Amino acid sequence: MKKVSCLILACFIVLHLPLSAFGADEIKLGYIDTVKIFAEFKETVDAEAIYKKEVDAWKKKSSEMEATLATMREEIQSQSLMLSEEKLAEKKQVFDKKLAEYNQYMTDVFGDNGQAAKRNKELTQPIVEKINAVIATLAEAEGYTLILDAAQGNIVFAKKALDLTARVMEELEKQMQKNPAP
Repeated sequence: MKKVSCLILACFIVLHLPLSAFGADEIKLGYIDTVKIFAEFKETVDAEAIYKKEVDAWKKKSSEMEATLATMREEIQSQSLMLSEEKLAEKKQVFDKKLAEYNQYMTDVFGDNGQAAKRNKELTQPIVEKINAVIATLAEAEGYTLILDAAQGNIVFAKKALDLTARVMEELEKQMQKNPAP
């Protein structure tokens, strides 16, 4: 609802401002699809492969920890009638410690500020900056007043001629050929 309100307000402002407010006689609009750019841009695909490999390793470790916890839980349940209260309490204490370690690991790796989030940002931020630079250069060079992102769901309809996605991809590919990644 908030997105829709912001979009309506932005459209209202753009449509009701005098053209001179933009410093030009003509408003030139365009849009891109960042989902498509991210899906097709080689650097993004490579970064995604690196990220997936690292996440898979973290998930493997969490699965191993979960399996250990399940085994410990089963042992406690199956031996609860045979063990003394002291021995049972000791096993529960070890289990609780392992559970706390597991929970801490999950927070450290997959939490909002965990390793996975940091690594994702580390891998994608330079790519996003590169994409934004290409868009800004294209906008300046060709006099675009406003370029929107179709992937954000804010565009209900637009002529295909306004789609700059392919042109942004071309520029990114040219830059990659000039400066190949190490």
